[in-house]
Amino acid sequence: MASQLKLGVPASQTPFRTINIFYVAIVRPERRKSVIEKKEERSMAGKTKTCSLFGRLLMLVMVFLISTSVCSAASSDDVEAMRQEIKELRQMVQGLAKEVSSLKEAKSQESSQQAQYQRELGEIRADVTKLHDRPTHPAGTALDGLKIGGYGEIHSNFTNGTESDKMDFHRLVLYLGYDFADWIKFHSETELEHAFTKDTDTDTDGTSPNTDTSGGEVSLEQAYVDFLLADNFNIRAGRLLTPLGIINQHHEPTLFNGVERPNFAKFIIPSTWSSDGFGFFGSLNPSLNYEAYVVAGLNGDKFTSSGIRDGRIKSRQSLNEVAFTGRLDYRPFADKDLRLGVSGYFGGLDNVDGGGGSGKDGEIAMTSADFEYSVSKLDFRGVIAHTNIDGARDFGDGVAEEMFGWYLEGAYHFWPDEWKTGKLKKSDATVFVRYEEYDTQHKMPSGVTRDKSKDIDELTFGVNFYLTPNFVIKTDYQFRDDASGNDRDDLFNVGIGWVF
Repeated sequence: MASQLKLGVPASQTPFRTINIFYVAIVRPERRKSVIEKKEERSMAGKTKTCSLFGRLLMLVMVFLISTSVCSAASSDDVEAMRQEIKELRQMVQGLAKEVSSLKEAKSQESSQQAQYQRELGEIRADVTKLHDRPTHPAGTALDGLKIGGYGEIHSNFTNGTESDKMDFHRLVLYLGYDFADWIKFHSETELEHAFTKDTDTDTDGTSPNTDTSGGEVSLEQAYVDFLLADNFNIRAGRLLTPLGIINQHHEPTLFNGVERPNFAKFIIPSTWSSDGFGFFGSLNPSLNYEAYVVAGLNGDKFTSSGIRDGRIKSRQSLNEVAFTGRLDYRPFADKDLRLGVSGYFGGLDNVDGGGGSGKDGEIAMTSADFEYSVSKLDFRGVIAHTNIDGARDFGDGVAEEMFGWYLEGAYHFWPDEWKTGKLKKSDATVFVRYEEYDTQHKMPSGVTRDKSKDIDELTFGVNFYLTPNFVIKTDYQFRDDASGNDRDDLFNVGIGWVF
């Protein structure tokens, strides 16, 4: 049976195939034999012939029965095996069908959950957009164009000599701005110095003149309106920052190195120096910017041997003798990492608080040059300035004909990028060194002796640690000396500063 299945013979045809094989093998040879010997056997008796046929027939019946029984038995075994295999296959198919059904159901549930998540995410996004777009005040009110900001500094100063150690809330400044339109913008800064202010005209009893100069002050540092007409021509009017040097216009604590501003920016170009007036500013091309103003002048009567600082008029500035001031900034490279600047201030000195003058004739001419350059992790800056006072002799009190000063500074950003993670992801740190010289009696009027103690040099080393770009912790150490040979105290300073 196995051989027949291998040959491709169907099991249902096996009995008939067996009969055919036996017929071909037994009956046909006998038939051929009877034909050949027919003549010889014709003479045999009819009884012999009948018996021979009956025997053959009986043999054929027996072969058929045996073959049918064998084939039927073999065929029954195969059918049973096939039925068992079919049964197993059917069970496997049913199992696979159940698995497919389970997978389809899980997929359907997952798709349903994902759709639900997407709907919820869409609702959250819509809510966030509504909150972002919702104004903090009713639309169309006067607060739409309001801007608020400011900065502050707290310093601690320690000496190794006779000067007193102290802690000073040096400055707290509030910025208020307002956009009347996209081309009309107001800017202002109001400053409180040294945390406290009092009446400077009378003493604590309210009657006698005040001799205590240790108090602070509240002052309007700047307040002006910009009319933005074009890139190359705009108008500015109000109380503005005199555009000399670097620090006077960029004096926020995060913008300069060291706890205190350079002393050059105190005695040579007094910072902060505000002037009332108007003028023009803009960009002549992408590399060249300009500012030019007509402003109220200085009061020469207030100049001293320590410079022009006290000649600034902080309240009602006089227009008796006005001044002209301005600057040019040039950036020669497209990346703008190098900036070169020149600035100047020229005007009369016959001005007093409240208007008018004292009648003393004098003129001042200040010129300055500065630069800033950044490459890789290095920052460099420097300023030089010269002041000439015509008529210095008339103002007395050791006022020089010429004052001169400069400083040069370098800083290195050493904070590794791998440390800028978590709360410190926007942090930075720099070490810096600055050398400065300033002399407020660089040249005296003829016949007036020069005070060499006014010729001072300072070397400052320090570290600035920026927790964020707008909050800095500073520390530095200063070595100070002057041309007279006096032993000036070294200073150790610690401070914090912020801008918002």
